[in-house]
Amino acid sequence: MNIIMLGAQGTGKGTVAGILSGELGIPQVSTGDIFRKNIKEETELGIKANEYIKNGNLVPDEITVPMVASRLEEDDAKNGVILDGFPRTIAQAEKLDEMLSKKVNKIDLVINLTTPRDEIIERILTRRVCSNQACKATYNIVMNPPKQEGICDKCGAELVQREDDTSEDAIRRRLAIYDEQTSPLVEYYEKKGVLRTEEVSTEANHLGADVAREVIESIKG
Repeated sequence: MNIIMLGAQGTGKGTVAGILSGELGIPQVSTGDIFRKNIKEETELGIKANEYIKNGNLVPDEITVPMVASRLEEDDAKNGVILDGFPRTIAQAEKLDEMLSKKVNKIDLVINLTTPRDEIIERILTRRVCSNQACKATYNIVMNPPKQEGICDKCGAELVQREDDTSEDAIRRRLAIYDEQTSPLVEYYEKKGVLRTEEVSTEANHLGADVAREVIESIKG
């Protein structure tokens, strides 16, 4: 089964994707993780991607698409994936359709998460992630803090704040880019009949774990 997570940064895509991955037995493929791995290893594509990311810009397709295509060829993705952060544009969605069609495959479900803008900004500023790339657990020091400050509950590694999560101006820029370039994907997948939109908000008392549970129930019947 192939699932796409849609929604602006800070809406909880990673949380929902992580729960679905564990329940459905398919990997969570995050472009953010792919970028960070390449940046840390200082690959040619990683160095180029970092120039865009640190300025709050989307990484162009000529860098992103080859990275994702390579990831989808790995053994653990043969039974499906949960894509988090890709596609971000209609052009990328069309490229993804091409990739999957070669495997006689398709997108089965697109989960679109929405959250009030002020709440998104607060979530991102207070987000922390596990520095262990094999773990990748995500926390929020206000809503979902670790048991021990600065330490991952799951693996004991240090929790860090992503470089692109530290500036409110950069966050607002990323959100503006999302509105302009990524939100048209909602209509694209709605026309395909695979879109499911869910609000994730503390005000509505409906969080990522709730969405994941509801999606799993609908899939498993």
